[in-house]
Amino acid sequence: MDEHISEAIGRPDLIRVDDGLVCLRFETMKVVSALAAVRHLLDTGAVRRGDTLVDSSSGIYAYALALACHRHGMRCHIVGSTTVDHTLRTQLDVLGAHLEQMPPSTDLKLDQSRRVARVREILRAHPGHHWMRQYHDDVHYLGYEAVAERIHEETGAGPLTLVGGVGSGASTGALAHYLRKRSVDVRLVGVQPYGSVTFGSEHVADPEIIIAGIGSSIPFGNVRHEHYDTVHWLAFDAALAGSVDLLRRHAVFAGLSTGAAYLAARWERREEPGRPALFVAADTGHRYVDTVFGRHREAARVEDLAPRRVWGTDELGLPWSRMDWNGASAPRAAAVGPAAG
Repeated sequence: MDEHISEAIGRPDLIRVDDGLVCLRFETMKVVSALAAVRHLLDTGAVRRGDTLVDSSSGIYAYALALACHRHGMRCHIVGSTTVDHTLRTQLDVLGAHLEQMPPSTDLKLDQSRRVARVREILRAHPGHHWMRQYHDDVHYLGYEAVAERIHEETGAGPLTLVGGVGSGASTGALAHYLRKRSVDVRLVGVQPYGSVTFGSEHVADPEIIIAGIGSSIPFGNVRHEHYDTVHWLAFDAALAGSVDLLRRHAVFAGLSTGAAYLAARWERREEPGRPALFVAADTGHRYVDTVFGRHREAARVEDLAPRRVWGTDELGLPWSRMDWNGASAPRAAAVGPAAG
């Protein structure tokens, strides 16, 4: 029996949606990393019960950290993106988390930079607060070890293609790391939006929106670029088609990043039929009812979509590009200096 709701929320489901195609479905994925990170900080004495944990978030990590703080008797201070919606604001308020939300902005880089600057201000005023640094601290890898063990147990020791959003690097990167420690032959396929510096697509704009949570306009310190074999870049319209098809065909109601990962996983599975593909569904589709699922009649048929193969990021183009990354190092714009926040 679980001792706290966060433990149940953080436990993923493994669903075989098609022959050789598996969905790793989370209700809220970052609960896994937040719970393990806070537990580790308490166990090592870096923080104590009652301390205040602070971080920046566009939404999902805010909820995850608030749950972890509730579980372990900590205070929670979130500097939130302009995209944090009413439902999440209300949940954070009832959970006792303090949310400072940035003013409206259409510039993602400005929104992220403002949030980091505000966190630094808070830390100067309250040096006893602990900055979780979800985008930079490898402590957020820890929670995925148990998930990797479960994948290993249920899918076997054969070759596997792991597909999912890159984000802060503490999900697909961590899962591949722990699976490889178990000698699993893993191909790691990262999914990125256009406009993200992480794998060099900042020069390509998506006319709709940047897919939240899988890319960034600022460098992230815990993305291990050398772990990735292949990268797919998908625009909003392609990800929408994937999300709608996943619900219509397999009854899996998941977010926009999942739709992108599902498309990429279908393609990788077709390219290498002998390798099962597992894609990560990081959250449910509730945040996207209006912006994605309400537009389901506009969705393209996934059978009509295919990636454009590119040999360098200067060749990237909408709506879908694929490139063999082959463990290359971070692009210059994605490199993190010693003062990263």
